Amino acid sequence: MTPAAEVPLWVVGAGGLLGGAVARAARERGIPVLTARVPWSDPDAAVAALTATAASLPTTGWRLAWCAGSGVVSSTTDHLDAEVGTLHRFLTGWRPQADANRCGVFVASSAGGVYAGSASPPFTENTEPVPISPYGAAKLRVEREFEQFAEARAVPLLVGRIANLYGPGQDLGKGQGLVSLLCEAHLRHRPLSIYVPLDTRRDYLYVDDAAAMVLDGLDLLAERPGRRVRILASGRPATVAELLGELRRVSRRRPPMILGSSPVAGMQAADLRFRSVVWPELDRQVRTPLAVGIAACLAAVDASLRCPQEGP
Repeated sequence: MTPAAEVPLWVVGAGGLLGGAVARAARERGIPVLTARVPWSDPDAAVAALTATAASLPTTGWRLAWCAGSGVVSSTTDHLDAEVGTLHRFLTGWRPQADANRCGVFVASSAGGVYAGSASPPFTENTEPVPISPYGAAKLRVEREFEQFAEARAVPLLVGRIANLYGPGQDLGKGQGLVSLLCEAHLRHRPLSIYVPLDTRRDYLYVDDAAAMVLDGLDLLAERPGRRVRILASGRPATVAELLGELRRVSRRRPPMILGSSPVAGMQAADLRFRSVVWPELDRQVRTPLAVGIAACLAAVDASLRCPQEGP
């Protein structure tokens, strides 16, 4: 087996929250990282860019971390179909040249999306997925696309069903990521509308912890090749009320919020607790307490508001 540090890691979606963290963590481990700009708004150009990068991968072995995806729970079916369609076109046309035993693929999925309608939390990898939104259904379709690719090309595959990911660098424009949105509301002194009950329970996973789990998971996949599903979660769920309490403790001020209503609220489960029963050694990477993560988000959002990035 080629040592992990000598096998390049192709990160698709490196401009996003998870992809950026995975790329940084890999470089810190001395792993060569490959990224490429993909024009997702143009499906033909996106497939061409992905295909060109795939063709440049070395025949001595590679790893892929697929962290792409702009869809959220409120995304339209057309938007989600276009994302899955681009992925399908790319994967069906990709025929890797390297020995499959020297390769490995990680694909990021959504634990909240696929288990939103499942019964009896905490949910494990043995729980039957029951999505209740087009977003959750689309994530299962993405998983199937990679499973079909892995089976056809005999490439080891790890599907990571990720809990509520949060951390510095979250795209506030997507209206996703309650922790960062609350931090922004706090700093702008503007109330944030919350559309779910305060006893709604979620598992908040800090992005750097998730990135470390992804890399360790790819290492395990090299040692134990096959096709596996793994929930990536902190195992420490918190209600929205508890989240507000932690933010108040960190910032020493009551977070501004109002309770509202939204059609999207019907696609939100009341209790999304998770407990993984696969590769428990990955849980050693869950190191960031919620209060520490919130403080990091608060500092990052504050910095972005003080020095906003200039557009092109």
